[in-house]
Parts: sequence; C-alpha cells; structure tokens
Amino acid sequence: MLDINQIDISNIVENWLIDFNEIIQNSKSIDDKKITKIFSKAFHKNSHWRDLIALTWEIITYSDIENIQKEFLNSLSKQNVSKFSIDKNRTKPRKVKRGGNTTIEAILSFSTKNGIGESVVRLTEEKENNGIYKCWSIMTSLSSMGKSEDSNINKVEKIKNFKAPNWLDIRNFEKTYENKQPDVLVVGAGQAGLSIAARLKQLKVDTLIVDKNERIGDNWRNRYHSLTLHNQTHVNHLPYMPFPETWPTYIPKDKLAGWFEYYAESMELNVWQNTQFIKADYNKEKKGWIVETKVSNGKIKYLYPKHIVMAVGVSSVPQMPKIEGLDNFSGKIIHSAEHKTGQSFKDKNVLVFGTGTSAHDVCQDLYANDANVTMVQRSPTMIVNLEPSAQLPYALYQEGPNTNDCDLIAISSPLSVLKKTHQMFTKQSKKLDEVLLNNLKKIGFVLDYGEDNTGWQFKYLTRGGGYYFNVGASNLIADKKIRLIQYKDIREFTKNGIIHNSYGKRNFDAFIFATGYKGQEYMVEKFFGKVVAKKVGKIWDFNQKTQELNNMFVKTNQDGLWFIAGSLAQCRIFSKYLSFQIKAEIKKNKNIFLKTN
Repeated sequence: MLDINQIDISNIVENWLIDFNEIIQNSKSIDDKKITKIFSKAFHKNSHWRDLIALTWEIITYSDIENIQKEFLNSLSKQNVSKFSIDKNRTKPRKVKRGGNTTIEAILSFSTKNGIGESVVRLTEEKENNGIYKCWSIMTSLSSMGKSEDSNINKVEKIKNFKAPNWLDIRNFEKTYENKQPDVLVVGAGQAGLSIAARLKQLKVDTLIVDKNERIGDNWRNRYHSLTLHNQTHVNHLPYMPFPETWPTYIPKDKLAGWFEYYAESMELNVWQNTQFIKADYNKEKKGWIVETKVSNGKIKYLYPKHIVMAVGVSSVPQMPKIEGLDNFSGKIIHSAEHKTGQSFKDKNVLVFGTGTSAHDVCQDLYANDANVTMVQRSPTMIVNLEPSAQLPYALYQEGPNTNDCDLIAISSPLSVLKKTHQMFTKQSKKLDEVLLNNLKKIGFVLDYGEDNTGWQFKYLTRGGGYYFNVGASNLIADKKIRLIQYKDIREFTKNGIIHNSYGKRNFDAFIFATGYKGQEYMVEKFFGKVVAKKVGKIWDFNQKTQELNNMFVKTNQDGLWFIAGSLAQCRIFSKYLSFQIKAEIKKNKNIFLKTN
C-alpha cells in the first residue's frame, strides 16, 4: 500500500470531489448507465452513507453502492444541493484509523434548499489500484437552517423607553403562559430537556419545559450521595455553554445539578418546576395536543402545544422484578433509585440485587459506611476499569479537533463500522483489565462483553445498561470485601433473609434492588394510552432497516410526538437535528394554515 504520509492528502480529497460533484451536477442530465459509472468511480462497492436530515430529512443509514446510488439520487431530485468542498474553517483532511482501516478523513461543506450542510467523508485506497481512493463512508448533516423570518426581533432600539418593561419583567411574563400557549412542550428538565429547549430557543420556537422535581437539576441532585459522572468533563458539554476549563475531570452530581439551574437561567429557558405531566390527547382537527398537568399549587392546568418532546430519559421508572417468596421477607425492601446514602445501614447486613453500575455504586457506598454487603448476580455483566479502558471511545476528543468537529466526526460512522470499532475497544480493554477480570472470574463473577463483543457502548444503546465502570467496587468484590452470590443459588426467601444452596440460612436487614428501569414504551402508554403506544412502537435499541435508534430524535408515527434521551454528549449533538425537524414542522403547518385561510 502506498504510504499516504508522503502524499498531499488534500489533493486526494479534491480529486475525489471532482467525481462526487459530477454526480450532483449531472444527475438529471445523463443516463443511468453513466451515473452508475460515475458512482463506481467515487464509491467502494461496500460503502456507507449516513444522513442526518440534510438530504433525506431523516436520520438514516444506507449501505452498499446500489442502495446509496438509488437513495442519493432520489434525494438530489428533491433538494437544491450545491457542490461539496473542503471546509477551510474546520479540521484539515488527515490520515486516521477508523474501524481498523487506514482512511483519509475530511470535513466538507455544502448547501441545500433547507440550509447549510456539513459532511465527513472517509476515503480508502482500492486494493487492486494503489493510489486510487474511493468513499468508504460519508455522513451528511444539516448544520444550520435558512435565515429565520424573525431575524429582526433582537434589533437594538436607538431610543430607550424608560416606561417599558425591563428584561426581568419580560422574562417573568414569558414563563407564566397566561395569555399564550407554547409551540412545544418538553417533558423533563434533565440534559435531554434542557438541550432541546436551548436549541429551539435559538430557532425562536416558543418552548416550555415541565418537570416534576422541585428544582432544576434534581434528577441528579437527588441521587445517591457519592455519585459522580463516569465519563470525562470535556465530552459532556451542553449546547452553546461549555463547562469551565477549571472543572474536575469527573463531575460530582451536585455540581452538575447546580450547572443545570445556571444553564436554564443563562439560556433563558422557560421551566415550570414542581409540575406533573398527567396525560395528553391529540386533537387531529386542530393538529395539537390537549395536555393535563398538575402545577405547583396542586391545581390542574391544561396546555395546548402543537408538539410534545418526551425528555424523561432512558431510565426513569424503577423496575422491580417479580420474585416468588420475596414477600416472606420482613426487612426493608427498596429500589436503588430510593437509595441516598449508606450511613443508615452501618453494621447492617444488606443484600443488593444486580451487578450493573447502580448496584456496584450502592455496594461500594454501603461498604464505605461499614455495612456488611452481599451482591447478588442475576445475569452476566461487563466490567471495565474507569481509566483508561472506559475512556477509549472518547479518545477522539483528545486528538486535537475542537468539540464541534469531534461531535461531527463521532456521529459520522455508520452502524457496521461503529460495531467494528467497539469490538476493537472491547478487545483492547480486556487486555488492559486482564488482572482485574481474572480475579473476578476466580471468585465466581460471570463476565460478558456485549453482543458480538461490541462492549459497553452498545449495551447502553440497545438495553440502557448491563455494565460497570470500575471505580473501586470490582476490586472490593475480587478481594471478597463485598461478598458475591449467584441468584440461582438462592433456594428460598425467609422472614429474616434467604436460604442459600451452599451457605444455608443467611440473615439480612435490608434488600436493595438495583434492577434497572422500565423502558420508554411504558411511559408512552402511561401518558398517551395504548393506541398511541402501539402506533409509536419500540423506542431505543437499533432498527435494522434504518441502522439507527428506534424513534429517537426523529418524527414518530404519532404526529407531534418526539423523543430525546441519552448521555450529555448524545443530547448535545442530536438535539440540533431534532430542533430543525420541529422548526420545519411548525413552519410547514403555519404555511398550510395561511393558504387555507
């Protein structure tokens, strides 16, 4: 293979762009055979195209040249697509390794009738022809929408009116919604809700967040005492407002909660705290929702938004397993969501069910507060040391590009390439963590590494858990300071504890169930009813047809209902694409209304 270190990398990209732009320029004027020939010059047979609402107005991935050609040409016929060019203001084209392949990676810019686009292309060398580079993968995304019709709204007045309401008066009035209705109602004021509300605010879409908690940030503030984030600060910024450079590497929960309050105030987001979202019904004739809420004074208040964004998280309703004989136990039984601190369990015998992140953190907290802790393993679990193994997927953010470029590059890999990448990370982490993993195996801990060894990231994206980033609990388990038993070895539950197949009677003061949370489908049925839940279908996990998450960040089968969830980074990135779609829907319906009246 030719050493591309000795080649002008930008020239390789420019030469490829000649062929690629020929497709865009001549798609309507030349016959199918010639277009197919041009495609074969520009794309490998086994290539991928991921689009984030730039050309298809969907979040979708196509694989193999025949599928890409068909869908790309179909999109070109609907969009006014400009030539693609290297974006001179972004990270320069460079040689990188992605998914085990040496590639030339470049950030491109283009435009469509909807706005400005940005793209990441990866070129790899043909095996048969050294020096000939074709597209292995390309991602196209909408970076910004066209000029807003409200662009003059913030013009500075030359003469100050001292009788006019000041900024605070206006803000307080905006938040009351006494004489108006929000265009969008966001349910939940965590990272998902704040991110989408901030994005919509910048698009001048009137948005109200409702949250059941007393304060913004309580979704983190009210968790157990010792909680900190398990990925590093530089990955976790919210839109528009990065964390200060002085912040710790791993953010404590209360510090993050305080930032959420500050963020909402600084971004001028409208939030109703202490407000319960009760239920919502869709009015087909008026193309909007009738929403019942219970506000802070206990009264029922109805809202009539056109759109609802559910931002209640991947995990919001605790899941308690149905276990025969559990009601025999007379001690304390709680879910880990209720656990605050291990101080009240000093010198107590506590049985913790589960081996995911919450279970490990609860066990470590109990141990630190002098409780006698036993962990119950119900299913195999992936264990990854916090450093360096758990940070391997975030290595991109330390390569040099700024956060915006890293975000774009991070989402540019199609599903099949992403799987291969995470299989490599898993293999690397197993080697790095070999001593710990072997010690855990010796005491009977059952390990797994995800489906097809794709690791913890795919466990999160498919099921929302099933792994633990080790910050010390795994070492305590390996050293038998936290005892481990397998659920299958519990013969029965008694008034005072359990009867174990090998250890006989064991007495416990409390059972804590770190057994996960109900899926978002449960929330949809609870708030919107069975008909809407069936209409929407599965939420989260991958759709094999689109190669994307089910019903996340995109238009669902239920008009006016959208979903956003995930890590801080996911919410920061994908809130942009969700906000564009909602803005476009509002604009489209506004135009329809004007035409019919």
